[in-house]
Amino acid sequence: MTTGSGNFTEKVSVNINTSTLAAIDLLVDNGHYFNRSDFINQALREAIGRNEPNIQRAAEESGKKLQCGYWFMGVSRLTEPEVDDILDSGKPRNISGYGVLSIDPGIPPEKLFAAISGIRIRGKVSCTPEVREHYDL
Repeated sequence: MTTGSGNFTEKVSVNINTSTLAAIDLLVDNGHYFNRSDFINQALREAIGRNEPNIQRAAEESGKKLQCGYWFMGVSRLTEPEVDDILDSGKPRNISGYGVLSIDPGIPPEKLFAAISGIRIRGKVSCTPEVREHYDL
């Protein structure tokens, strides 16, 4: 499966107390950030950077727990040649991960269903309605 960080964005709603928002607005108004979103994204990137060892450890543990499967974090794409490889191996796989999974719509459903036994994604799955229904996504 092809993976990457992608350029996908998603809106998230958060509650911020008034004094924190005032401090953010002051920094924005004084040119330290382009806007509130820029400040929040930068703060999140810094927090993720500080937690990189924890993220790496959790990712490794998640990957180990998944037997006969594929685990990802970020953006992943499932293509027909990859489904063919899974079928050739004779071992159906589970797919699990955090982020966005894109399943090529040209993959014949019966082939996909034979190759992929389950899908569990914390995020979004881009697929046909038939695939969505089959895997209860």
